[in-house]
Amino acid sequence: MKKIGILYGMERSFPEAFVERVNKMGPKNIHAEPVSIDMVQQGAGDGYAVIIDRISQDVPFYRAYLKNAAISGTAVINNPFWWSADEKFFNNALAVKLGVPVPKTVILPSNEKPADTQDASFSNLKFPLSWEKIFAHIGWPAYMKPHSGGGWKSVYKLENQDEFFKSYKETGQLVMMLQEEIIFTEYFRCYCLGRKYVRVMQYEPRNPHHLRYVVNGPPASDKLIKKVQGYVLDLCNALGYDFNTVEMAVRDGVPYAIDFCNPAPDADVKSVGQENFDWVVEHAAKMAVEHANAQKPGKDNLTWGTFVRQSVKNFESLGKIKSETKPKLVSKPKSAVKPKSKK
Repeated sequence: MKKIGILYGMERSFPEAFVERVNKMGPKNIHAEPVSIDMVQQGAGDGYAVIIDRISQDVPFYRAYLKNAAISGTAVINNPFWWSADEKFFNNALAVKLGVPVPKTVILPSNEKPADTQDASFSNLKFPLSWEKIFAHIGWPAYMKPHSGGGWKSVYKLENQDEFFKSYKETGQLVMMLQEEIIFTEYFRCYCLGRKYVRVMQYEPRNPHHLRYVVNGPPASDKLIKKVQGYVLDLCNALGYDFNTVEMAVRDGVPYAIDFCNPAPDADVKSVGQENFDWVVEHAAKMAVEHANAQKPGKDNLTWGTFVRQSVKNFESLGKIKSETKPKLVSKPKSAVKPKSKK
């Protein structure tokens, strides 16, 4: 019997519906349940073939537990090692390299020095920064938000540099991004599951939370939807996320990726609406069963994105070149040759 577990916090509607759906659709040798954690022993798993992670971003103990489960053979969704390393500014940099449009963005050092540092710790940082150059590049209005994190926490909309400096002082030790505003005509929030199932949802982030999926305008064109789907798949395949949402704002017909580091996105039925909720539950269950069927006990069953996999290939190629290069024989200098003993 292969077990699929789901690790979650305060949410209820999605985890409960997910477990029920897997147990109805899955084969007899697969069973879903909420993860139950007691003693966590190093190098020993709890017997789960798959774990869907919905909460470790807020509970470091859970993140450590999931890494231990992964090294013991569990397919953890999403990969806890990559999730620990990833952040939103890198996401934007990767999108640029992939050719996916993103807003102009710069990263800023924290306004307050991190704990256990002093002025000498920043010998390589110019001070003050070239603020005028930064502001000219980004323009106004602009958004300032943490380079890591989510949930619209510590997000500021700024109209000018006076507002910027006032708000920047409030950010403490947070590392922030300054980003151009995209004045959009259409906006989408897209679920991507298993790096192949995409649900494009028209979305209005300016509405109250419970009305953001209520869009009164005309439906988007098929051509635009197809382009959005392509960008979503490009991003999630590069990052390696099997459970993610991508938000895209359309300006002058061009979809810009606004936020796509959401490895535990909101899936509550009251937020996304019944139709979207049913789609997420169905495809999350389908994806989990696929991973359970493919899981090999005791092996590495994690998903790694094309960015990491290509880096590994490059490293392996470099190692192969080094191993195939025969070292030249170096003769000993005359002074190192021992004289023959006289008989």
